[in-house]
Amino acid sequence: MTAPAPHPTELTVHHTTVTDPLARPLLTELTYEYSTRYEKPVDLDREYPPEEFGPPGGAFLLLLEHGRPVAGGAYRQYDAHTAELKRIWTHSAHRRRGLARRVLHALERDAAARGYTRLYLTTGPRQPEAKGLYLAAGYRPLFDVTADPESIGPLPFEKYLEIPAP
Repeated sequence: MTAPAPHPTELTVHHTTVTDPLARPLLTELTYEYSTRYEKPVDLDREYPPEEFGPPGGAFLLLLEHGRPVAGGAYRQYDAHTAELKRIWTHSAHRRRGLARRVLHALERDAAARGYTRLYLTTGPRQPEAKGLYLAAGYRPLFDVTADPESIGPLPFEKYLEIPAP
């Protein structure tokens, strides 16, 4: 017996790949945002090979609403016990709805299910929204939060995960 299909207005988590055409609008907007905020060209397609965000060590997911991507994120293996979160993004038309937090929780659950015990990430100094998200979600800053973010560069965070019971 198969589960009923989700109602089309519900948000669904879609595990996929970086190369999925559904991901392109989000990644295009993210690339533009980074290039604009940091005043230099950014090419996410060249940053990491797409396979780093796939099994067995990584994952890429989209949050879909009405079958369309509204947010997404990924992780890749950082070391044997640590996954590195990357590309957590909410489409500009869908912000202030808690969608990034939902993506973050989905990534945390997925990483824990794969046996990771620690998450690591960096965010840019010109992304105060991301910094606020990670602090609110219980990530520990690995930098002086009172310092000017521009004087630090990438802002590193970590969070330890509980492995789900079998």
